Amino acid sequence: MSAGGGPTSKGRQRRTALLDAAEQVLTGSGGSELTLRAVAEAAGVRLGHLQYYFPTRAALLSALLDRILASSLERVTALTVAHTHGADREALLDAILSDHDDPRLVRLFTEVWALAAHDEEAAAAVRAFYDQYVTHVAAFVRDHVPGLGAAEAHHRAEVFVMLMEGAALFRSGVTGRRTADTDARLREAALTLLGGAVHPA
Repeated sequence: MSAGGGPTSKGRQRRTALLDAAEQVLTGSGGSELTLRAVAEAAGVRLGHLQYYFPTRAALLSALLDRILASSLERVTALTVAHTHGADREALLDAILSDHDDPRLVRLFTEVWALAAHDEEAAAAVRAFYDQYVTHVAAFVRDHVPGLGAAEAHHRAEVFVMLMEGAALFRSGVTGRRTADTDARLREAALTLLGGAVHPA
């Protein structure tokens, strides 16, 4: 500990290295293999060393999810802010769809979703992440569709996020294959959600 009560720089580096190893185990072997012993082995340290930083699997999993989701939310925030105020909707869509070309990222989120299906603490963290993701997209939508109410912008953002996350499994090849036709229809639907005109009832 430092004099101020926080972790030292060396301690932060060691903690980061251990979380790197945990992420490696998660993406390489799956959540069922994410044990303290497996992470210690991947990190090349003694089990006791790992337990100094993360005494239990629950503590390790919580820290790992926090890091993964915080990093992804930071990217979402940067993308929506960068493309707000009249910027091209297609630029935002292209940036989000490009994540589907990153096999490591797709595997990582596939495992995170699987963990959330069996662990309520993980599920709560994932739900909080998607709540914030939707909020950022809703702000983008309202900026691009004058006169759109907050509730409708939120609904559009929810459907957009659902569409993107489901598409990740198909476009990455995990559960299907992308084609020019399906990509064209996906883009059309996504762009409509992001900034389609408001139609009178």
